[in-house]
Amino acid sequence: MSFIRSLSSGVTGLRNHQLMMDVIGNNIANINTVGYKGSRISFSESFSQMLRNATLPYGGTGGVNPMQVGLGMSASSIDTLFSQGNIETTGQSTDLAIQGDGLFIVKKEGHLLYTRNGAFTLDSNGMLVHPGSGSILQGKLADANGNIPEGTALEDIRIALDRKAPANATELVKLAGNLNAAADVGETINSSVTIFDSLGNRHTLTVTFEKTGNNTWNWEAEIAGVTVGGGGVGDTVEFGDDGTLEAVNGVAIPAGADVVLALNNWDPGNGADQNQQIDINLGQSGVFAGMTQSEGASNVSPREQDGYSSGILTDVNIDLSGRIQGTFSNGTIMTLGQIMLAEFNNPGGLIRTGNNLYDISGNSGAPSIISPGDESQSNSQIIARALEQSNIDLTEEFTRMIIAQRGFQSGARVITVSDEILNEVVNLKR
Repeated sequence: MSFIRSLSSGVTGLRNHQLMMDVIGNNIANINTVGYKGSRISFSESFSQMLRNATLPYGGTGGVNPMQVGLGMSASSIDTLFSQGNIETTGQSTDLAIQGDGLFIVKKEGHLLYTRNGAFTLDSNGMLVHPGSGSILQGKLADANGNIPEGTALEDIRIALDRKAPANATELVKLAGNLNAAADVGETINSSVTIFDSLGNRHTLTVTFEKTGNNTWNWEAEIAGVTVGGGGVGDTVEFGDDGTLEAVNGVAIPAGADVVLALNNWDPGNGADQNQQIDINLGQSGVFAGMTQSEGASNVSPREQDGYSSGILTDVNIDLSGRIQGTFSNGTIMTLGQIMLAEFNNPGGLIRTGNNLYDISGNSGAPSIISPGDESQSNSQIIARALEQSNIDLTEEFTRMIIAQRGFQSGARVITVSDEILNEVVNLKR
C-alpha cells in the first residue's frame, strides 16, 4: 500500500532527527571540554522510487518528466569542525594552547595520536603527559649545548627537574670609568670583580692602575694577592691628548679596536682548568667611552664579566615556537627541547578515540610534522600558560535543537496521519 511509504519516510525522519539530537547533545555536554571540536550532521534524500520514466518528445507530443517518490532521508555525514576555540590564560607553565591548524602529537603504548587538549602535566619521570590518557607529548630534545637536532624524528618530551647548568669560566671582564688626568705620579686606583674558574669557584680579581707619567699608567692584576698579569715596567696603559685610550704595553691600538689587557695561563690551583685565559677589556681606542683619562676623580668599576657558577633548574617556559627554555639559578637560560605539531590535509577525516584524542584514517592523510612558529611551514603557534576552550557556540546549538525538535515532530505527524488514513481504509468494509 502507498501509505507504507509515508510511514517509512516518517520513521527515517524520527530516526535521523534523533541522531541529530545525539550530536547536539554531545556538543552541549562538551561545552567546557578543553580543546573539544564540535560536530554537525548533514542529511540527504534517500532512494527515490521510479513511478514513471521520462519520455522524449515525439510526433508533436512534448516530452514527459520522470515521476518519482522519495523514500525518506538519511544522515549523509557527521563532520568534525576544527574551527579555532577561544584561548584562556591559566598561569600553569605546562598548559599549552595552539593558535592555528596544528595538533599536539602524543604517544600511547607506542602508537602516535593527536590532540588539541594542551592541559599537560609532569609525571614522576619528568615526562609531559596528557592527563586523561597518560599519553606522552612528542617533540625533540636538545643536546647538552641546547641545540635542537634537524629532521622530524620524534621522541618523548622529558624535563629533568634535577638538571643543572654547568659552570662557565670567566673569559672576559669589562672595566669602565675615568683616571684623573691631574693625579700625581704614583697615585693609584684599583677595581675588584668576582670571577669564576672552570669548576664555578669564585675568585676576586683586582686590577690596579698607578700613574707613572703624563697620560701613562702602569697596570697590574692580582688574584688572591698573587700577580697574574702586568706589574712590570713596560706594562702600561697610554691615553691620547683627548683622554681616549691609545696604546697598551707600548703598542699602539688602531682607532676603534678593543683595548685588552690579557691574563694568560692562570692556574686557580684547585683542580680547575690550569690555563685559564682572561681578557680585561677597557673599551675602544680613540673612543671617549669605557676607560678614559680626564679631569675629575678617578673611578674605575667593572661593567661585565661572562663567568658563572653551576646552577639548578628553577623554572621552565615555552615560547611561540614550542621551544622549552629552562631558567637556572645562576641566571642562565638553556633550550631543553622543542614541542612539534602535526597538520593534516583533511583533519575532519581523523577518528575520535576518546580522551580528546584523534587517530589517522584513510581519508585524513598522513601527518606533516612541523615546527610551530615557523611561518615558512605553518601558521600554527604554541601559547604557553593557556588552554584552548571548546569551539561550541551555545546559541547555534540551541537553534539546531529547535530545528531537530520540529523535524522530529513533523516526522511523528506524518506517521500519525498515515496511521489514521490506514485506519479509514480498514473501516471501508463496514
